Amino acid sequence: MSCRTLDTARWLCNDRDRMMRWSLLIVPVALSGCLSTVGTVVTAPVKVAAKAVDWTTTSQSEADRNRGKKIRKAEERARKACRREVDGDYEREVCFRERMRNEGY
Repeated sequence: MSCRTLDTARWLCNDRDRMMRWSLLIVPVALSGCLSTVGTVVTAPVKVAAKAVDWTTTSQSEADRNRGKKIRKAEERARKACRREVDGDYEREVCFRERMRNEGY
């Protein structure tokens, strides 16, 4: 029984068609919020685990930065000590190099 063959039931078909059209428009919009919530819930543990790993490990750039900072501080200490102890530029440089070698740099 199609809507085109029965004129008496045409109003039923039109209402049913309208309902189908509206439901096809409304259902995706209504479910989009659910899908985004599901996506958030599913990815949340992965994001938390990644953040924990990031906090507990040191990246190479952080390690390089920390090592450079340590070396600069050691150089500063060695230069200050040599400035107080030795006169003359050459002797000061020899003192500085000897102190840095003794500290392992």
